[in-house]
Amino acid sequence: MFNKLIFSTFFLLIVFSSSAQKNVVQSEKDFYSLKTIAIPDNVKLEVGGIAVMPDGRIAASTRRGEIWIIQNAYGNGQPHFSRFASGLHEVLGLAYKDGAFYCTQRGELTKIEDKNGDGIADSYTPVTLFQLSGNYHEYAYGPVFDKNGDMFVTLNVAWVGYGDGLGKWHGWLIKVKPDGTQEPIATGLRSPAGFMVNSNNDVFYAENQGDWVGSGRVTHLEKGDFAGNAGGLNWTKEPASPLKLTKEDLKQVDNGQPMYEAAKKIKELKLPAVWFPHTIMGISTADIIEDQTNGTFGPFAGQYFVADQGHSKIMRMSLEKVNGAYQGACYPFYEGFASGLVRLRWGLDGSIFGGMTSRGWASTGKAEYALQRLVWNGETPFEMKNIHALPDGFEVEFTLPVNAAKLKDPKNYTVKSFTYMYHHQYGSPIINNQSRKIVGIVPSADGRKVKLVLDSLIPGYIHEIRVSNLESVEQKSLLHDFGYYTLNNIPEGNKTVLKENEKVSMQKGMMHEMKEMEKVKPVASKKRQTIMPTDWIQPDKVLKLGTKPGLKYDVTNFEIKAGSKVRLIFNNNDDMTHNVVIVAPGSADEVATLSLKLGLKGSELNYVPVSSKVLFHTALLQPGTSESIYFVAPSTPGEYTFVCTFPGHASVMRGIIKVVP
Repeated sequence: MFNKLIFSTFFLLIVFSSSAQKNVVQSEKDFYSLKTIAIPDNVKLEVGGIAVMPDGRIAASTRRGEIWIIQNAYGNGQPHFSRFASGLHEVLGLAYKDGAFYCTQRGELTKIEDKNGDGIADSYTPVTLFQLSGNYHEYAYGPVFDKNGDMFVTLNVAWVGYGDGLGKWHGWLIKVKPDGTQEPIATGLRSPAGFMVNSNNDVFYAENQGDWVGSGRVTHLEKGDFAGNAGGLNWTKEPASPLKLTKEDLKQVDNGQPMYEAAKKIKELKLPAVWFPHTIMGISTADIIEDQTNGTFGPFAGQYFVADQGHSKIMRMSLEKVNGAYQGACYPFYEGFASGLVRLRWGLDGSIFGGMTSRGWASTGKAEYALQRLVWNGETPFEMKNIHALPDGFEVEFTLPVNAAKLKDPKNYTVKSFTYMYHHQYGSPIINNQSRKIVGIVPSADGRKVKLVLDSLIPGYIHEIRVSNLESVEQKSLLHDFGYYTLNNIPEGNKTVLKENEKVSMQKGMMHEMKEMEKVKPVASKKRQTIMPTDWIQPDKVLKLGTKPGLKYDVTNFEIKAGSKVRLIFNNNDDMTHNVVIVAPGSADEVATLSLKLGLKGSELNYVPVSSKVLFHTALLQPGTSESIYFVAPSTPGEYTFVCTFPGHASVMRGIIKVVP
């Protein structure tokens, strides 16, 4: 009897253990730990720059013009903050070299030293000066040192309803020699908050959506390049300018065509190496760092990590050279930082320090500022490690071997291509979105790679590659199952010769494609009524709503009577796209989350999800446009939230319509 009981218990343990291992779903937090450095109450650490010192201390510059030095930032004791410098002007970059700090203020690159050794700066030496017009948008970033000891800085364009280079060399990447000599390198930069010099001494910069910029992107900059924004072209007539392109020259391509097509006519126009689809990957692309930790931070050595300020997260990027030019893919990586993530720097132990600020720059992280550290726990996540372009498709590489049966199942893959408009307007909807036909699937012998052979490729387009329902040999689910590859060049070489068992029948492929397309469809609805109903003589109530800087409506409270006839006039006088969505009481967060999940269909649907919680809404309005909607107020009294559901805006851009009896 006792032996039978032991056997039964042992059998149940085996069954339970086997069941527990099937389809193991893990989160980002199972592989990476986010550790917060406690900031004293009297320190307003709105981080603009981070420098890692060789003795283990961390220095952080702030938007308030200070530099703080932190001891014990690695968690080996209570952190200690000491103010090293103050009285500076919005320091959005910091570097440490040969015992001195270098920082870029609004109008100056400054060398800062502590010559008497008391821990407080006593020497402020201007290295070089930058011309300013006084416009609030003339941010300055850097410096970043290259391998030759020269420094790079980037200068924001001003904002006058559109980006403009009012101060000399604003909208440019500038090289600064140790003696302060400036050498303009490239222009077309709008808001270049993040840039870096990689291990090959190549410069990459991250851009935010805006005028002439359809979506976030990372571009490789070389001397004489034009990255796309017209503001910096004000200075191409200067003798030191490496290119002579003018704003007048851009008129021939300012028509909403894809940037790839415009580059055929504007030879100086540099295509992004990687596009980061707006709202799907992030909304405010920021700092870039290259993984040179030799595996200390996980299985992504040689790849790049890109911060996003608005979504408070880190994205991952892989690059390759095809026909001599950089291109590659981006992937989700880690979200949930405390505030708007602006700066990334490698710690001495191979962890990542993230510096954050959100004042005036809204973010999903609610804190006004923060300093956090991301640490790998040593376990390999099951991920799409890399995407490589092929002459006839893409090869997807994984961090772990994949279940063989699932790896060759056509139902587990979808590929779509799309792009953005190149024009002077702010941002762009996704255009030319279409599914691609997969005609062949070729797994590798070790189960770590799969070739997806397509019937055709479209150069210049972004390709969404989704690999759903895959699991590793260890039965782990993919941590993230999609990536976006920017295909500027199609590799040369032989196309894949498919065996019979590698071919995908067109019938199966097309059926799966149709099911994917049917998942999200625009739905005609009376929730957006833009013409006054014919049975109305006039509205009972007219609500006028506009916007304010900082992701805000200019009115946050209205009161209307239950059942009244209402006209809402929304005037988007901001420099970003917004909508107004009126939702059922207590459902704003739920609706905002649903809008984030719309993916490539988001802009087509005005970022308004199909939900019973959505009562009324406007279209997604471009800057400087307006729309009226008409609706009958709910019959049930209560507080109904109106919210902008454009991803990244909903957490702060809200108001209340109080319905009274």
